[in-house]
Amino acid sequence: MTEYFLAGIIIIIAAAFLSAGFFIKYIIDKNSLNSASSRAERIISEAEKKADEIIKEANLSIKSEAIRLKEISDEEIRIQKQEISQLEKRLSVKEDNLEKRITLIEKKENDFMRRERMLAQSEKTAAEKEKLADDKLKEKILELENVSGMTSLEAKNTLINSIMDEAKHESAKAIKRIEDETKEIADKKAKEIIAVAIQRYAGDYVAEKSISSVQLPSDEMKGRIIGREGRNIRALEAATGVDLIIDETPEAVILSSFNPVKREIAKLSLERLIADGRIHPARIEEIVGKVEEELNQTMKEAGEQATFDVGIHGVHPELLKLLGRLKYRTSYSQNVYNHSIEVAFLCGIMAAELNINVKQAKRAGLLHDIGKAVDHEVEGSHAVIGSDLAKKFGESPKVIHAIAAHHFDEEPNSILAVLVSAADALSAARPGARKEMFETYVKRLEDLESIANSFSGVAKSYVIQAGREIRAIVQSQKISDEDSVVLSKDIAKKIESSLQYPGQIKVTVIRETRATEFAR
Repeated sequence: MTEYFLAGIIIIIAAAFLSAGFFIKYIIDKNSLNSASSRAERIISEAEKKADEIIKEANLSIKSEAIRLKEISDEEIRIQKQEISQLEKRLSVKEDNLEKRITLIEKKENDFMRRERMLAQSEKTAAEKEKLADDKLKEKILELENVSGMTSLEAKNTLINSIMDEAKHESAKAIKRIEDETKEIADKKAKEIIAVAIQRYAGDYVAEKSISSVQLPSDEMKGRIIGREGRNIRALEAATGVDLIIDETPEAVILSSFNPVKREIAKLSLERLIADGRIHPARIEEIVGKVEEELNQTMKEAGEQATFDVGIHGVHPELLKLLGRLKYRTSYSQNVYNHSIEVAFLCGIMAAELNINVKQAKRAGLLHDIGKAVDHEVEGSHAVIGSDLAKKFGESPKVIHAIAAHHFDEEPNSILAVLVSAADALSAARPGARKEMFETYVKRLEDLESIANSFSGVAKSYVIQAGREIRAIVQSQKISDEDSVVLSKDIAKKIESSLQYPGQIKVTVIRETRATEFAR
């Protein structure tokens, strides 16, 4: 019982202590709650105060910003009002000016209409006066026709013919005066340049013919060349394209061909066959083939040597071959290869005197007759053929034109073209440079005299200096001094259009007045 009692007491004590603990805790919690509430109220109060202050400050800031914005807007409004006021003033001024202009235009329009009316009246008056003048002119013309015995058309033609005659006379005077003034300088300068060119260069020429002869060791060799039933000579002629003439000429065979290259191939081949001694068709074909290859190489080397001697470079290999081929080509018995080199040097010398491109002048001079290398194979003038070849193998346009124009197949349009033509004529006209058939020479002289005699007023004409000058003596009653200048030009033009000749021909017209009287 005691144990249960103690246990009950202990439980009651524990319960009492537990209740006391809960009570104490309640009291403590209540105190803490009261303290937190008071702090919260204090914080809220402070926050409300700060919020009021912030609101007050914000209200003040807004008011000040509103006041500032109002001031800015007021200022802008004031400026805009000023601008509007200025614009109104300018507009008012413009309106005043516009009203003044309108008034002025109306005044000018009225003035214009007044003048237009006056002009119409003046035109009407002028038309009436013109009609009156035409009537009077017709009356005067009729009077003049009655007095003169000529119609107005006849009088007009007479006047025109008189004016034309006078104009021709004056133009002839002017031409003569200009020629006299320019000849003193031009002739002197031209002669100086040509003289310098001639003095600084002299070329050697070898007369080439259309036949070549090959010397034989003995007349027995003629039979071997002919061969059994003529097979050797036929094979040689077929391989070379050259005619072999075997006649009574002792120890010699004549080769005939107008193609100098083929003739040279035949000559060299025959010489080698004679030296070798083996003459038969197979051997002939072999030797001719080798000689042809060697000659082609020789011609190319000759072309290269010509460019080296002249001092130019960059010439196409095909042009070099054609240039070397000119070594076996002649013109009026003048070797074209040597002639081309001489023309190149003359062009260079004269180009240096004229201060133009010397190398280009030499190039054009060296290639000017390149067309003669193939003119027997291609139709056309050798100048045109040469210009086509130069164009094909990349020469410059100036050189191409100079080649085409050196015989006036084209009209020269550059100093270089005229220079090449002059150098070509100078080289060809040099005494001894060219030859021609006697019959051709005589025929050309007769043609020159016939051309001069065909002009009205020419009494006699004489060809002198081996056909390089013609002198026409005119009738002084029909031809005046001024007309003689025109006549010389007309004769020269007709000679240029009618004849072909090397170099140039000088035309001189001679007029003299003779007065004769007898003393008795």
